[in-house]
Amino acid sequence: MTKKSSLADGYIHGFSSNEQDRLYQQARVHEEIIFSQIDFSNQTNIVEVGSGVGAQTQIMLERFPHLKINCIDASETQVDRARKTLKDKISSGQVQVNVGDAMDMPFQDNQFDGAFVCWLLEHVQNPIGILKEIKRVLKANGVIYCNEVFNSTFYCHPYSPSTLKYWFEFNDYQYSLKGDPFVGGKLANYLMAAGYQNISTKVLTHQYDNRTPKKRAQFIDYWAGLMLSGADNLIATGRVTRELVEEMQKEFNQLKKDDDSVIFYSWILAKGQVF
Repeated sequence: MTKKSSLADGYIHGFSSNEQDRLYQQARVHEEIIFSQIDFSNQTNIVEVGSGVGAQTQIMLERFPHLKINCIDASETQVDRARKTLKDKISSGQVQVNVGDAMDMPFQDNQFDGAFVCWLLEHVQNPIGILKEIKRVLKANGVIYCNEVFNSTFYCHPYSPSTLKYWFEFNDYQYSLKGDPFVGGKLANYLMAAGYQNISTKVLTHQYDNRTPKKRAQFIDYWAGLMLSGADNLIATGRVTRELVEEMQKEFNQLKKDDDSVIFYSWILAKGQVF
């Protein structure tokens, strides 16, 4: 993969086929919460920046079947998988998927009436620069939705010290790569700095406890998979040991067994407009 100008110095999750499969699962885990807040019914031609394997693209096409979507991602590996997943929509001309640089996109000024960014800005060095480039390709009255992590919000009960130690190293490693695991909290500032108006933010939340035991168990499994997706890199860099990873896995197993367990995570969805 050619290094793009805006990317962080590494990608904590990796690009294995198992990791790509996890991204499709992740999209469905968050779908109802995220897309209850997104409305592209008045848009016809949007750009998805950092489209990855096309997991979010699939959902948008299901929910807004009239949309034309132009996808761009820095990773050839992810784009290859997206092209396989979206081959029918690509063949029909409804979707395009290309490798490219989010800081220098191969699109004309004022080309799109909407933009979608999801789980991207945590992995880049210059989020404001990317948001400015997206603004360039948006028409007047165009809208942008940015959905981004806010990793300091994670909480679980019973107290799980190995999980918390691992989570600190996970986030600190991403920060050391010049990414930002807390970027969600800054989205409004970044959109303002990039020149957007009518900016709004929503705090979106997964909160599972005794009221929803089935959803709680499912989310614990998902969250354990998310955290383990960084294990190989964290072990290779000496940030965590295999023993810590094993202890974390035991804690997640205990979370699933405990009748009073709680798991909580929030992130931020921001919306802006171009005039």
